[in-house]
Amino acid sequence: MDKIKDRMWRLAVGALALSGLVLVAACTGTPANSTYSGYGVGRAAYVTYGTIVSMRNVVVQGGDSGVGTMGGAALGGVAGSFIGGDSFRGNILGAIGGALLGGLVGNTAESALNKGNAVEFIIRQDDGQTISVVQTNENNFRPGQRVAIIRGDRTRLAPIYG
Repeated sequence: MDKIKDRMWRLAVGALALSGLVLVAACTGTPANSTYSGYGVGRAAYVTYGTIVSMRNVVVQGGDSGVGTMGGAALGGVAGSFIGGDSFRGNILGAIGGALLGGLVGNTAESALNKGNAVEFIIRQDDGQTISVVQTNENNFRPGQRVAIIRGDRTRLAPIYG
């Protein structure tokens, strides 16, 4: 009976570890247009002006950093090592299986969380050139609206007030 309780406890610890990975991964997402990197703070940016000609919704797929895969594999390996019970071979096989499964789950979670929605804005600049800028639309921009085009660590649109 003690072996069954021990095994149940080990499975619970493994499940908790994998759940932790998913919760940590859920804290990420598509940054808003008003989010700046540390690199961009305090740096001068070039500003021009223009008018939004059109806009359309787009899906942004972030890069695969490998953090989800590596984190999932590490947590899965640790959790899986508890499954083997008192058997060294069982612990090793559980760790390998857990690492493979955890890596797959972590990679899938990272891919899903790095995907986000944004808007592609087509802007006619005051100099006559037309450009495209992809960003979130938390400012509720509309076609015909005048905007400031800020070129710094990345290109952003900002509303013009007054």
